[in-house]
Amino acid sequence: MDTIDTDTARAVTGMDIYGRRIASRLMLGTSLYPSPQMMTDAINASGAGIVTVSLRRESGEARAGQAFWELIRGLGLDILPNTAGCHSAREAVTTAQMAREIFGTDWVKLEVVRDAETLQPDVFGLVEAARTLTGEGFKVLPYTVEDLSVADRLVEAGCRVLMPWGAPIGSGLGLNNRYGLRQLRAHFPEVTLVVDAGLGLPSQAAAAMELGYDGVLLNTAVAKAGDPVAMARGFALAVEAGRLAFEADPMAPRDMAAPSTPMLGQAMLGDVGGPGELR
Repeated sequence: MDTIDTDTARAVTGMDIYGRRIASRLMLGTSLYPSPQMMTDAINASGAGIVTVSLRRESGEARAGQAFWELIRGLGLDILPNTAGCHSAREAVTTAQMAREIFGTDWVKLEVVRDAETLQPDVFGLVEAARTLTGEGFKVLPYTVEDLSVADRLVEAGCRVLMPWGAPIGSGLGLNNRYGLRQLRAHFPEVTLVVDAGLGLPSQAAAAMELGYDGVLLNTAVAKAGDPVAMARGFALAVEAGRLAFEADPMAPRDMAAPSTPMLGQAMLGDVGGPGELR
């Protein structure tokens, strides 16, 4: 990150994840990269403080195994295992328990998916699994929808971080429901909110940060870019810019024009003494 003053650094960097201050507001996934080296280079370029790992998905690929897990640990970043691919609360709970044993962390990004086409969260299974896992001492970061009632249930279940989607996973559509995301931010000012899924461009990440969100999580937009390293850097700068804009208390939009140049002291032309002569 480029050099900035200390006060700005505190505003731009750092978000609270269950009492731990994370230096970066950008979180990055570890799937879909063309090579492990490209993944490492992109993560380093992003400045991300947290990387997510899908236990089920990675274990089903040819590159999976002890070498991959060691590569992830070697990044020196906080690891957030997720339960991607789980379609029931029971399945998600079991996967989270396995991930805690493998990675030695009680953090878990909780995913319980209902629909295979949209990958939309199963909100009933999500709340059920969240309640079970928090009861077992997990610090749960649920991937959810931008619905106030669902968010309220998750907070009641013990979640101190919520991760509403911007759009369906891997779609690159951006923020499909800015109104819903804005309302969620307003209703839960003390909860850490991270936009997760659907971002395709850095400008969309900046828009999420301008809404007051604490961070963004993405994977496909970087991993599938022609140049993942450049795209990772682009997202890092966008997250910084969006947070700076939010902290700066931006002007409110208005329907009518407002002159930016004052009228006082300008020469006024009139017709006294003849057409075109100065008053």
